[in-house]
Amino acid sequence: MSLLGVRLCSWKLTQCQLGTRARLPRVFALVHGKHLLSTSTRIETFNQPLSGNDMHRSGGIASFMRLPVQETTEGLNACFVGVPLDAGTSNRSGTRMGPRQIRTESVLLRLVNVATGAAPFESLQVADIGDVPFNAYNLHLAVKQIREAYRAIIKDGCVPLTLGGDHTLSYPILQAIKDRYGPVCLVHIDAHSDTSDLMFGEKIAHGTPFRRAIEDGCLDCKQSIQIGLRGSGYTLDDYRWVSDQGVRVVPANDCWNKSLVPLMEEVRKAIGEKPVYISFDIDGLDPSVAPGTGTPEIAGLTIIQGLEILRGCRGLNVIGADLVEVSPPYDPFGTTALVAGNLLFEMLCVLPRVKYYNK
Repeated sequence: MSLLGVRLCSWKLTQCQLGTRARLPRVFALVHGKHLLSTSTRIETFNQPLSGNDMHRSGGIASFMRLPVQETTEGLNACFVGVPLDAGTSNRSGTRMGPRQIRTESVLLRLVNVATGAAPFESLQVADIGDVPFNAYNLHLAVKQIREAYRAIIKDGCVPLTLGGDHTLSYPILQAIKDRYGPVCLVHIDAHSDTSDLMFGEKIAHGTPFRRAIEDGCLDCKQSIQIGLRGSGYTLDDYRWVSDQGVRVVPANDCWNKSLVPLMEEVRKAIGEKPVYISFDIDGLDPSVAPGTGTPEIAGLTIIQGLEILRGCRGLNVIGADLVEVSPPYDPFGTTALVAGNLLFEMLCVLPRVKYYNK
């Protein structure tokens, strides 16, 4: 049997092990039509997304990419996890439906990144661990609960790839990450800086997460960057505070009609081996390609530029990432969630240890 066949059998066996570790305890092979179980040799097998050739894409459980589901991060190198939050939203609500819709659209994704040669399921143990439970009626309590949940998720080094949810969620995640890794460098793609001090008199909202994260010492500001900022503002100094902290701000108009590959070369050189967190607000992209979001701004990044940014993170020590602000009620065709699913896959592809072929 081919290696792919062995993996497929391993995946099917894993699917039957509900609530157990996804890493198999024995070698599973097929020799002359018979199963051979060996207790003397141990190999590592990796979860595989359910293939469209085994189950048509409209079927199966709607996990991210139809990966196996498990309750904890035991045995995992990376995980997809949802945070269905919209209590911090200031305009159009609905981001609580984002994780579910992203999972639904992610069935179109396949095993390898043909453009880059990345084969993440050849080298990382990955699963969908479901959604973080929290109090949807009390935002301050929800932030504390999300922080505690992520402390458990990352305690053994698993890299969380988060499906949002409004951008408030980045603050408690960064708090948990600081507790384990110390201050991290931020690569932030967004139409907005999200460094307001107050929103309607509140310190916690989707426009304040990076102000709070900087105040808490979660970020290495000198090696952090915000890309794609634009739109009208309350004052001409809307971005002055974050710039004064040392964060590099690249407004959208500085990105128009150009490749962002050179920019990301500068980012990689500046950051080096330091730990990095990626936060991608879907409204960083132009609303013509991602309309399903709560606070859209015209003249945003193209999908190609979004890919250039994420692919430009290859080689960085990425220890976590999120994709936020997908609001399905404002995109009845699911296009925004489909874009989000692809961007999350691109994030997976640039994690450390991912194998690359012929690129």
